[in-house]
Amino acid sequence: MSEKFYVTTPIYYVNDEPHIGHAYTTIAADVLARYHRLRGRDVFFLTGTDEHGIKIVKAAREKGTTPAELADSVVVRFKELWKLLNISNDDFIRTSQQRHEKRVQEIIRRLLQQDEIYRGKYEGWYDEGQEEFVTDFTAAQNDYKSAISGKPLVRYSEESWFFRLSKWINRLIEYIESHERFILPESRRNEILSKLRQGVGDLSISRQIAKLDGWGVPMPNDPEHSVYVWIDALSNYITALGIPEIGDEFDGKASQYWPADIHLIGKDILWFHAVYWPALLMALDMPLPETIFAHGWWTSEGKKMSKSLGNFISFDTIEQICKDYCPDAFRYFLLREVPFGADGDFSLNAFKMRYNNELANDIGNLLSRTVNMIGRYFDGKIPTPAQMELTGIEAEFLNEPLRKLQSQADDMITDCKFSDYIAAVLDLTTATNRYIDKTEPFRLARQPDQQERIATILYTCAEMVRLALFYLTPFMPDKAAEGLAHLGISQDQIELTDEAVKFGQIRPGMSVSGPVSLFPRKI
Repeated sequence: MSEKFYVTTPIYYVNDEPHIGHAYTTIAADVLARYHRLRGRDVFFLTGTDEHGIKIVKAAREKGTTPAELADSVVVRFKELWKLLNISNDDFIRTSQQRHEKRVQEIIRRLLQQDEIYRGKYEGWYDEGQEEFVTDFTAAQNDYKSAISGKPLVRYSEESWFFRLSKWINRLIEYIESHERFILPESRRNEILSKLRQGVGDLSISRQIAKLDGWGVPMPNDPEHSVYVWIDALSNYITALGIPEIGDEFDGKASQYWPADIHLIGKDILWFHAVYWPALLMALDMPLPETIFAHGWWTSEGKKMSKSLGNFISFDTIEQICKDYCPDAFRYFLLREVPFGADGDFSLNAFKMRYNNELANDIGNLLSRTVNMIGRYFDGKIPTPAQMELTGIEAEFLNEPLRKLQSQADDMITDCKFSDYIAAVLDLTTATNRYIDKTEPFRLARQPDQQERIATILYTCAEMVRLALFYLTPFMPDKAAEGLAHLGISQDQIELTDEAVKFGQIRPGMSVSGPVSLFPRKI
């Protein structure tokens, strides 16, 4: 794995406020960014907003405002949610920013110079919600409605500029076939390959700017047309890095991070990322991203989310959950509940069960037991063990779960197996709780000659708690830091380097502090 790491979310439409779907992708990206930073890598984490396109214009008309005013108001809400959820993005790109718009125009100029773009006429069915033209066959299959939103398709006929997408399809198929990790999960990769083999035409990349109330990036060669929103939007992954260079202060500011290590997206926009984007990069003679990972969708309480049903997990709902529990519990649940890539259901009962059983009973209880016993038997100081390695009963209970974490954490993170990663941490905390029950330090404390044995047990427990919280830090940065503070470990000491995750790093004599109530149980 390279020493740099570049992770992106999709840039989110500003036609409505953020909700659980936006939070899910962004929390996942944040976990990846935090993990790799803790591993000592140079990380760049990008998110932002997609502010052009017909549905933004329509949403603004419906609200009696301008697209720019709508975008400004919704961007505030996204940034508020990212602050609430402790998102550590390095940049926030807006497609209405000049640094982006000018670079999109430069990309178009280069494609024109290379004869990758030509003028033509488009006539066909258009899905306004997805900003996508649909073939007659696909339109008929779905009763002339959007396969995503169910809303009626619109018939369009107009002059347009086209990108020679079809020219790159064979090369793209070969690339996907020879790079197994380019599209994940594997089922999504197979879907894209199947569709590509059916044939793909050229891509309309412009719209008449008058129909968009003048809102959009003007085609540099034709001011009556604006750049099609998907070309505009997808380019953000390089424009935010200062690519291409155009002579402004942003030129090449983060160009060393390209190609991206991973684009995280929802499965509904996989086609655009797995076909349009790599073809565009091929035409620009730029390297392709390492991985495009398409995750699933969320339902709520067993049903499709709907404002009318009252089960929509909106910004306000997320805010209330974070108030009732904590933001870190929300982050934890989303990535724990279902395998990343599969669809999931958000249930408050399931949330509460995981909170009480895993966070309060397992992780929180282990920290509390450890700190309380060290306070009681060793005057609040980490004791000195008989040996600084796992042997005997310590090895019997703890070697296997610890080695699994140490050896598999990188792979699980690379494969976005967040739920498996958390399960591996829970295996360690559960094993440690069982170890306490088996060794019974509270019983040994009644025997004066067992002080050294108790010291070994409680040092071992403190180390297991430290390691578990170190590994959980990318998922629960605040709560992990809070828990580690009870062991005398400051936030700037948290790392996931090979040395830091070895057993025996905590220093005897460090002061612990209690009482501990990291995850108070919820009735």
